[in-house]
Amino acid sequence: MKKLFFSLFILISTASFAQDLKWETDFTTAKDLAKDQNKNILVYFTGSDWCAPCKQLKADFFHSEKFIEKADKVVLLMVDMPFRQDIITPEQRKKNEKLIKKYNPGKSFPTLIGLDSSGKLLNTISAYSSLRDTTGHFRFLESIL
Repeated sequence: MKKLFFSLFILISTASFAQDLKWETDFTTAKDLAKDQNKNILVYFTGSDWCAPCKQLKADFFHSEKFIEKADKVVLLMVDMPFRQDIITPEQRKKNEKLIKKYNPGKSFPTLIGLDSSGKLLNTISAYSSLRDTTGHFRFLESIL
């Protein structure tokens, strides 16, 4: 009986932690959702196939239970700029380049920005240290909630 409860506990814990986050990739859709749901937008600028700090931030911050618990309070928008051409469509690449030009002109990866539903900049945080300390990222998240 103990094994059954333990197995069930592990299964439920793993399932809730592995919850998939709903990342939008279209800025207009993200703004519309933010307006409809009265939320701000968290924009994640990443180089998914080449940026080591982006991959670390994804593992340490976005996949953390603490982030997952708060993720439904914002609309998530991922702006990916991979080196490989087959990861995103040419149309998506053009849209992402436009967003980078407007909101991440220094082309710093990873960068997180908070926007209100009209696209007004609320806050920003760039880079991720090899020390892998997410404290600043959680402060940033709290500032845009």
